[in-house]
Amino acid sequence: MASAKKEEMAGVQPYLRQNRRAQVTETVTHLWLDLWSSQESIRLIEQNRGLFEQLADVAEAGYTSATMGSRQQDVIRASLELTRLEDRLTALHTQLASSREALGEWIGSSQAQLSVTENIPPLLLEDVSNGWSETSVESVIRHPSIRATDQLVDAQAIDVDLARQAYKPEWSVFAQYGYRDRAPNGQDRADLFSIGIGFDLPIFTGNRQDRRLNASAARLEAEKTDRVLRIRSFQARARAALARIERLDDRIDLYQQTLLPQMEEQAGASLTAYNNDDGDFAEAVRARISELNAEVELIQMMAERAKTLASFRYLTTEASNIPSFSMSHLQD
Repeated sequence: MASAKKEEMAGVQPYLRQNRRAQVTETVTHLWLDLWSSQESIRLIEQNRGLFEQLADVAEAGYTSATMGSRQQDVIRASLELTRLEDRLTALHTQLASSREALGEWIGSSQAQLSVTENIPPLLLEDVSNGWSETSVESVIRHPSIRATDQLVDAQAIDVDLARQAYKPEWSVFAQYGYRDRAPNGQDRADLFSIGIGFDLPIFTGNRQDRRLNASAARLEAEKTDRVLRIRSFQARARAALARIERLDDRIDLYQQTLLPQMEEQAGASLTAYNNDDGDFAEAVRARISELNAEVELIQMMAERAKTLASFRYLTTEASNIPSFSMSHLQD
């Protein structure tokens, strides 16, 4: 039984290694998405900086020529928004540098310095709404972390059996053969052969044996309880991740299909009205800022959705089926 326990304990390590690999995949995916979010936000703001510069030029020209109802405060407002835009870019570049350093700890600094793709990989955009039943335990009990706990439970059960063996007599059989030389007078002497049976009978079982058995049984129950709690935790976290993905999908769809097109239309109408001296400059600026903020928020939601999916996949991954993280298809 002692050898069986050693085999069970040895079986824990492969599952722990698989669990660690899955955790690293989740962590690196999250860090890559932080990098992607900062990079795409910077790209978006730099693309829109020209629009704000155009607004500033329009306000400056209208104020100088007096052909439009431009006021000095419009010029100041345009300059202020450009300054805020520069400050926002500076903050995002700081986040980008921090994300690169964090990612570089895992994949190497040289790899982390490369530009990432403009789009999130399709693997992190998949629909999982019908891929997992929240009442099913199957996707959780095959997780390497749970399988490692199973091995510990089995090993502890063997330890309990070993403790119970202490209550039983220990039988032993032995045999001996002895060779004898001739007697001093030269006479031959017969060799000796003996065989025996012995056993140890536990008499006082209320002390050492009881304590050992009780301790082993307590450890076994603790391992079983830990397994149950771990499964419940994984299920709850997986359900929460799935619910968050569904809510983010709803918001992303709302932004892409309705909110952003409406904001773009409003921003265009506000600028046209101002150019025709029939609108307020502050309103035109606010419309552009609101549109830009919504586009940045969409990037953040897409990154958060992908990060939540990565966490969901970790929670429902199966032993010996751990996806590896490769940067080759995620960089330009």
